[in-house]
Amino acid sequence: MSQLQGILTRLKNLQDQAKETEQAQRFFEVDGVRVCQVTFFNKTETFELEVFNDKSKSSKYQFDNIDMIAIEIFDLLLP
Repeated sequence: MSQLQGILTRLKNLQDQAKETEQAQRFFEVDGVRVCQVTFFNKTETFELEVFNDKSKSSKYQFDNIDMIAIEIFDLLLP
């Protein structure tokens, strides 16, 4: 299974989890360091991607397409 497929699987599981709690969160890490956090909001069916930067504040982005956020996370996790 490719890394991109693994990311998609985790995002789909996040959507399923949010059906029970209205929103769900998951972290993505590289070598034990958190790179980003994804929150799925069931009410609006949108994803929020929070990217953690080393020295500055985190940045947040909204997505309504699972494929687009998966590609964004994939790019963040590349060495």
